[in-house]
Amino acid sequence: MSNEGVPPAHQDQPQLMILLGWFVIFGCAALALSILIADFVVPDHDWIADTISDLGAGRFELIVDIGLYTYSAAVLSAALLAAHVHMGDRGWSIGILALLVFGLTVFLIGARNEYGDADSDGWVIHKYLVYALGAAVATIAFAMAKGLRRADDRYSYALQGFGALWVVGAPVFFFLPNDIDGLYERGLGVLASGILITLAIFFIRRGHALGR
Repeated sequence: MSNEGVPPAHQDQPQLMILLGWFVIFGCAALALSILIADFVVPDHDWIADTISDLGAGRFELIVDIGLYTYSAAVLSAALLAAHVHMGDRGWSIGILALLVFGLTVFLIGARNEYGDADSDGWVIHKYLVYALGAAVATIAFAMAKGLRRADDRYSYALQGFGALWVVGAPVFFFLPNDIDGLYERGLGVLASGILITLAIFFIRRGHALGR
């Protein structure tokens, strides 16, 4: 059987892994910074009571939208990295798909500028996007933990820890009084970013190890 047209054996690209890994971390920091800036810029905003979605609508929406789009690109970069460095089981593949859903959902939340409030112009989809995001984050944490265990148990434990906190904490958000849900939502954002940063650290360290 001829090997003509068959691509060369797959090889990890250390520089790509390091670059994209740092971009994932940058995307998490960019979203946090955009929210912090908007907290001070948006008039009459209460960061404890008002959600991030409140910052993403209105006169100063561009501040948080930039953060959301950068975060979305960071999540998709994590999906690209995970596909490039496949850790070899079905759960890892499911995690890649969940990263794609997560990244695209964040993008749509920013692009729609519709947050499920009194808006009745067209189909209100914000709550469905939030449900999809919540399911995707939980899936990433648990589906990819086994693959990371092949590299180092600490990565796996970190993902499972963040995932457990997310599964327990995320549904609570929908039952909170409106005067504290903004603060709680920011805490959930820290958990989601913790999952992404754990993945990023794995890819960065792997890239450095391969590049030696």
